[in-house]
Amino acid sequence: MSEKNRDGKRTARERLTAEREKQKAAEKRRRTLIVGASVVCVLGLAAVIGVVAANAGKDKKSSSAGPVVAPSGAQGKDSLAIPVGKDGAKSTLTVWEDFRCPACQAFEMAYRPTLHELADAGKLRIEYHLVRLIDGNLGGSGSLRAANAAACAQDAGKFRDYHDVLYANQPKETDDAFGNDAKLIELAGKVKGLDTPAFQKCVKDGTHNSWVTKSHKAFQSGGFTGTPTVLLDGKNIYQDQTMTPAKLKQMVEAADKR
Repeated sequence: MSEKNRDGKRTARERLTAEREKQKAAEKRRRTLIVGASVVCVLGLAAVIGVVAANAGKDKKSSSAGPVVAPSGAQGKDSLAIPVGKDGAKSTLTVWEDFRCPACQAFEMAYRPTLHELADAGKLRIEYHLVRLIDGNLGGSGSLRAANAAACAQDAGKFRDYHDVLYANQPKETDDAFGNDAKLIELAGKVKGLDTPAFQKCVKDGTHNSWVTKSHKAFQSGGFTGTPTVLLDGKNIYQDQTMTPAKLKQMVEAADKR
């Protein structure tokens, strides 16, 4: 082999090694982003207890007074889960989430394509549970109102699309923009056929507010410590530092073949 050929192969190997290291670094940054955001959602309480006190009593309009009205098609214990995907899927992913939570958005951005692919293929069923953790940490009503609006979208058969729109337009954690009904209705305009008089009335009336609060209480009584909490067939995979969308896909597809 000529010296020139050896140098060419060595250069190719070096480029391949550099690319692999680059990919590893990118994946490490992605996991750090998600885990770091999760810490914000979980630990925000101690830092903002004064804010909670200052906001006490300001959001009576968004209180959970009234009957518990589950959205259409809700399933599970007390009808607290909004299902996405086919009932016959062999794997079930349970997600406890808050639309104001930046860690929930980070999880969505990283895993959404994989979740859509697996759900659409009938291999994964997703059960979404909506909570209002950030409202309790930072005050305001955006978590509650956004969750209610998402439940209203479920009534219209548009939950997944609106769910994705909310995360794509999530304000900063300290910005209670989702506490504004007009904003939630405006975002519904991004989902074909959702912005109807029935949807607007559901949002403005807070039809599912009590249901959201009941879901939040179930989250608390379940002993969960933060959002998102992500369980695959009952096992908490969000705490697994080695978890990636590719690994999740591999696990779900392996279960589907059994």
